[in-house]
Amino acid sequence: MADNHNDGGHGDSVASWTAVIIIMIAFTIGTFALWFNQPGVVVGSAVLAVLGVVAGIVLARMGYGVKSQNNSH
Repeated sequence: MADNHNDGGHGDSVASWTAVIIIMIAFTIGTFALWFNQPGVVVGSAVLAVLGVVAGIVLARMGYGVKSQNNSH
């Protein structure tokens, strides 16, 4: 019964995990940079967070998103 569980594709894809990991790393770096008063690194981490979103979108369009993976089952 548990094997038939389908949550509707709630972010379980390569694209979403990649985006989330990049964004989490960016926020971690940004937090420490803010703590150590490094404004250039804070801005760089904000750019990295935006690139994480872009990476997720690009990977989803390349077929690594939730919709692509749900159609293959």
